Amino acid sequence: MMSATSLLVMNGPNLSRLGKREPEVYGSLTLDEINRGIAVAFPEVSFEFFQSEHEGALIEKLFEIEGRGGFSGVVLNAGALTHYSIALRDAISAVTMPVVEVHLSNVHKREEFRHKSVISAVCIGVIAGFGVESYHLGVRALLGRGNR
Repeated sequence: MMSATSLLVMNGPNLSRLGKREPEVYGSLTLDEINRGIAVAFPEVSFEFFQSEHEGALIEKLFEIEGRGGFSGVVLNAGALTHYSIALRDAISAVTMPVVEVHLSNVHKREEFRHKSVISAVCIGVIAGFGVESYHLGVRALLGRGNR
């Protein structure tokens, strides 16, 4: 049975290291564990999960899923690309799907360079600082858009 809603959950550089990298900041769950938790929490949604260390691969994935059609939106943790990738910003701006920017940590309580996001202005919203729940809130935000 085909789900009525399909979402892409996309993660950028270094998020493949979750569970190992700075667990006091990012938590102890791996990215696979986070993805499984999202799928379990929202069984009515068909998810595609994607992670890359490479900016171009993230951009290509956005364009690919838009070209395929059938996706209702994207939950995006761009990692460090959040702070400097004009190319990713332009790609988000170029697609018609809504994108929610999410972060595990509260970036505004961290180093100054993390306070600026170049992608926020082209996303429908930003969720940060709630750990794994940031992803769940991002999914809920996209699902709620159908009620507006």
